[in-house]
Amino acid sequence: MGLRPYQELAADFLFEHDRAMILAPVGAGKTAITLTAMQDMTQRGLVRRWLVLAPKRVAATVWPVEQPKWAPALSLSVAVGTPVQRRAAFMAETDVVVTNYDNIHSIEGDFDGIVFDELTRLKNPSGKRFKHLLKMLDGIKVRWGLTGSFTSNGLEDVFGQCKVIDQRLLGRSKGAFMQQYFYCVHREFGVWEPLPGALPRVMETIRPATFVLEPGEYKDKLPELHTVEMRCDMDLTPYETMKKIFVLELGETITAPTAAAVTAKLQQLAGGFIYGPSGAEWLSHHKYEVLDDILSENQHANTIIVYNYKEELAELQRRHPKARAVDVEAWNAGKIEMMLLHPKSAGHGLNLQMGGCHMIFLSLPWSLELYEQTIGRLHRSGQTRDVWVYNIVCNKTIDEQILRALKDKRSLAEIALDELSRTA
Repeated sequence: MGLRPYQELAADFLFEHDRAMILAPVGAGKTAITLTAMQDMTQRGLVRRWLVLAPKRVAATVWPVEQPKWAPALSLSVAVGTPVQRRAAFMAETDVVVTNYDNIHSIEGDFDGIVFDELTRLKNPSGKRFKHLLKMLDGIKVRWGLTGSFTSNGLEDVFGQCKVIDQRLLGRSKGAFMQQYFYCVHREFGVWEPLPGALPRVMETIRPATFVLEPGEYKDKLPELHTVEMRCDMDLTPYETMKKIFVLELGETITAPTAAAVTAKLQQLAGGFIYGPSGAEWLSHHKYEVLDDILSENQHANTIIVYNYKEELAELQRRHPKARAVDVEAWNAGKIEMMLLHPKSAGHGLNLQMGGCHMIFLSLPWSLELYEQTIGRLHRSGQTRDVWVYNIVCNKTIDEQILRALKDKRSLAEIALDELSRTA
């Protein structure tokens, strides 16, 4: 397994810079890039031990999975869980310790390299977490930050993120930073606005320490399509119970109508809900947690959310009241941050390439044609940016069978039969 050319360039950039930031969207391989550079730094004796700070889900489920693939020569422990479990991870003689931002106060041990995964978590330099972290950074010479965007809520966010990486970039004082790049609109309420041209000036200042993965402009060909699997877990007890009921009722006789019913029921459970006599009953919201993570890391860029069931749509509307149904004109004008789309509504001729480049499948359609047709609403002539498609897949459920079916074009009956015959 090797890095793509742009990932190789990013890994080289990290290796060559003790204080650096990688700016790239979700799914671009920031973890793979960073692990590759970390292994090279460790093997050459430039860093003895690494600390990685990440959101809890990423710390627990992404770094330990990716490390064997991209940095097999390194050992890694995960400091997440109870105080006893965290201390054991910090005390382990590993090359890398990964923990979440909420545990900054309980970090133990000596580190000379640190990675901030989702650097935007440290945008507030006046917070307790930020101040506690600054005290331990003096002895850490190598500091790398990974982010989807520095300016999630405005230019002001950039200062805190740059300060933990290198105070030489934008200075030590936020007040001085504000005076240089902002003007005061209302001093009593602390309202500041960026000066004209402030954003390009700031970005030019931090550019020497920043590797920006830019999608670029494409004129004579379609931009690249990136498809990313986003995995999650759930309590499988009700799911396995439902499977046993189907096995007893159907045996090995799966017809087209029963296959559709079985697949739909199991997919609904994999999504965290089930339709009962009195309506939908929710058992878990694991997919929506992943959805929120993707949206947050992409800084709430304009995104199309693809759903398959009415209850998924209802839950999306409950969680995101400002989400809109399909409105081609408003979307292409950039006026819709989140648009909700059913695959059967994504017919040919629906041109959505002007309004954004991100699409998230909350659940997957069973039809390869529908799947490709839906993606084709964004990835089509006229699109000038790389298109990023995220498939949210619940582990050890029919989601995995459907994903595989989309790749090898298996029938619905085969999907159902394979899932019922698989043991937990």
